[in-house]
Amino acid sequence: MDDRVIQNGILFSIAQAIGAPEQALRLLVSILLGYPIALFNCFYLRHKSAIVQHLFFTITGISIGFFNFGWDIGHSFGCVLVQYLLIKILSGTRICVALSFTFHMTYLLLGYYQTGTDTYDIKWSMPHCVLTLRLIGLCLDYYDGRKKPDQLNAHQKKMALVEAPSLLEMCGHVYFPGGFLVGPQFSMKRYLDFTNNVYEKESGDIMQCIKPGLIRAGLGFFYLALYQVASNFISDAVITSETFYEHTFIIRVVLVGLWAKISLYKYISCWLLTEGVCTMSGLTYNGKDDKGRHLWNGCANVKLRVFENATRFGHLIQSFNLNTNAWVAEYIYKRLRFLGNRSLSQAIALFFLAAWHGLHMGYYVCFFMELIVMLFEKDMEVLAAKNPAIHKVFNNPTLAPVRWVIGKLYVFCFMGYCLAPFTFFSDYWSIYGSLYYMGFVVFLGWRFIAPFLLPRLIPRSPRSAPPSEEKAPEELDQLKKKQ
Repeated sequence: MDDRVIQNGILFSIAQAIGAPEQALRLLVSILLGYPIALFNCFYLRHKSAIVQHLFFTITGISIGFFNFGWDIGHSFGCVLVQYLLIKILSGTRICVALSFTFHMTYLLLGYYQTGTDTYDIKWSMPHCVLTLRLIGLCLDYYDGRKKPDQLNAHQKKMALVEAPSLLEMCGHVYFPGGFLVGPQFSMKRYLDFTNNVYEKESGDIMQCIKPGLIRAGLGFFYLALYQVASNFISDAVITSETFYEHTFIIRVVLVGLWAKISLYKYISCWLLTEGVCTMSGLTYNGKDDKGRHLWNGCANVKLRVFENATRFGHLIQSFNLNTNAWVAEYIYKRLRFLGNRSLSQAIALFFLAAWHGLHMGYYVCFFMELIVMLFEKDMEVLAAKNPAIHKVFNNPTLAPVRWVIGKLYVFCFMGYCLAPFTFFSDYWSIYGSLYYMGFVVFLGWRFIAPFLLPRLIPRSPRSAPPSEEKAPEELDQLKKKQ
């Protein structure tokens, strides 16, 4: 019998025993394989030449990809080869950037069209979305490297590539086992500094990375266990069952809120586990803090304290999928500055994020919700700053616990509403109906009344007096004498 068939049988049996899909278990096993790979590199290869490390990461990464997707791994290698040829032929020009962006996004969307179903599937197109951002970012970094330093912002100066990377360097960057499947995103500059032992010299001893890597791994297992246990009580099936619609409105809101929180733990656990691999390899070195302690958070993808204590959706965005959000901010949003409109740039960036996730309309609804929620919170911040009565309430220290409770309830009640389209590609309208479309009523409704209500709630600043009237009488007398 074929070894792969036996392997599939073993994985299938384990998946059945723990109540998880076989594809998800295969993905988890692949992420965990990154730990012995990282340790082997840390103990035996870190002082070897960069070429040896590139080969090691390429071979191990492709092997993990083949373990998950078989010969479909060829899609990623083909795109790496195309990107290499584009850079070689067109160098770091605008047309190279335009062709790179167009090719990779088109290929990704065609991949979604070919592999997409009515459920979230773990197929070759899943890691391909990570690869797409990595290759587009690489091209833009090389484009920046050919500009004058005074034309670049701080981030671009840090990530710019003066020389075109080799095909082997590109493969090592793309197939690095700690970031190939589900991220995190990291630049070619970071990868090259890592393989050229820059971080070894800066940290003094790269082996310091093992302890923080184990801590992130431990947190990853904790959230994975939390998700596995909690999802037995509130799963996707509970939210889409007939029984769900028989509950009262308040109970439905609570159930959707709990479901959303539990669902996000699934993503958090994966990101923490992959971050642990990157950290344990030494890739995440990030200089020193203000106390002189070495930091290993260069690829951190989630801020747990901010996430768990979120009292507004802005906190969730600041703490969740950090590297992808940072990538979109630097390579899409900030490069749309020429439009001269922040709201338009934000809308385009969120549309890009939706398309990058897939073709299902639910993604676009989800990121549309993010847009109108963030605009709502921005208006609330303006009110809290400029309306005297509201400002007084928000800055009253005795009301801080009340504000915290209200903020937690606000996030809890609406988080599930915003997340439902992201998960339920065809059933989210039924869920929306069961919640009486409360998210649209509050956030979209606010957009219609804000132009009329905000000017009434924000007092006009008094006109400044003419310069002569603002001066003290003594100064006026002196001026008259001089005249």
